[in-house]
Amino acid sequence: LSGTIPKFLESFEFVQSLNLSYNNFEGEVPMEGVFKNATATLVEGNSKLCGGIPEFQLPECKLQHQAKGGLSRTSKLIISLVSGLLGISFELLLLYLCCLRAKGTKKQTSSTNSDNFLKVSYQILLKATDGFSSANLIGMGSFGSVYKGVLDEGEMTIAIKVFNLVNPEAYKSFTAECEALRNIRHRNLLKVLLACSGVDYRGFDFKAIIYEFMVNGSLEEWLHPAQLIGETNERPKSLTFSQRLNIAIDVAMALDYLHNHCESPIVHCDLKPSNVLLNDDMIGNVGDFGLVRFLPGTSEKGSGKQSISTGLKGTIGYTPPEYGTGHEVWTQGDVYSFGILLLEIFTGKRPTDNMFQGASNLHNFVKAALPDQVVEIVDLVLVEESIDGDKSARNSGSKDNNFKESLISILEVGVACSAELPRKRKNISHAVAEMCLIRSKLRAS
Repeated sequence: LSGTIPKFLESFEFVQSLNLSYNNFEGEVPMEGVFKNATATLVEGNSKLCGGIPEFQLPECKLQHQAKGGLSRTSKLIISLVSGLLGISFELLLLYLCCLRAKGTKKQTSSTNSDNFLKVSYQILLKATDGFSSANLIGMGSFGSVYKGVLDEGEMTIAIKVFNLVNPEAYKSFTAECEALRNIRHRNLLKVLLACSGVDYRGFDFKAIIYEFMVNGSLEEWLHPAQLIGETNERPKSLTFSQRLNIAIDVAMALDYLHNHCESPIVHCDLKPSNVLLNDDMIGNVGDFGLVRFLPGTSEKGSGKQSISTGLKGTIGYTPPEYGTGHEVWTQGDVYSFGILLLEIFTGKRPTDNMFQGASNLHNFVKAALPDQVVEIVDLVLVEESIDGDKSARNSGSKDNNFKESLISILEVGVACSAELPRKRKNISHAVAEMCLIRSKLRAS
């Protein structure tokens, strides 16, 4: 930037700091507004500036210097444009700050960490769910129930998680989930829209969190579709190979964000198919942060105290073995859960399946089949998809090899992530990179 410093900058009373260093400004430095504070205004590196407060240590302005020659037409035009742009920028900044202040006055005060969410009343949720009708019940968990609801006269479909406050841990779960989702944003994390903390029609405490409604339900429903009595002969819904791989990568990316890209590492603690929701584009969204832990510092070894604790550490089958011996919650615990989830996605077998007894488990079952017998242990739906694809392409040898090689690579990632010994587990960032590479090779073939 060049020319003189615009005088109108003195009038912006909300400006707290201004850095004009190392430009080509010239002439007298203003002496009002932010320019009265040498620690808040930086002007060094502009050799032609003069005047200002003594702390700037600039030479005095001389009248003859100011009168010497006139600015060219080009210089005047540039100064006018720069001044105009600066003025517009500061006006927009002030408008934004005013909007934030106005929005803040609309929020209700509360003692919980849900203050950062917009609030909605119990009466509105009661109406949206038709009185929390069983017809709108779409899921149940450890700490409450999830209902489908409609807001704004049918214009917005939402999912409402109502906490069962008879369970004392539900209060902690509500606080943990609000705290976890307060400042994190990622395309693969379920988005919170609203929060409700008040009383119901009986005068009892009522707490709920409102999410975006995921039209394709949970990953659990797709991997293990319920066989209803009297069901028609319609084939149950199933996921293709590419959909499963995409969803697995979505989940891994969400974990990588929580573990490595937040201000403090966040541990989900309860990763499983029912906590992975699918939107209309079949993109995976990790939800249900009721057991989340915040780890101070950046250590992946779980050092330090947890700031949130609900007393539980996950779900049987997905919980890492070290938690059973009293190990602190850490990010490697989520990596184990992801490994088990990945194996379940491609084998179609739950880790709690009756076939796994004693020392037998899903991890060992898959590990023993690698690499030669993977086709025998994967979900039959995928095998049928591969056969159908081979017939239509009439290139069975090539496609069969691609299918098998990709399966081996994916299951090896799952086995590495779900290793019993934590030190042998794969880093979640490496898992993301490997699965993205597998997907790229498949698309190129």
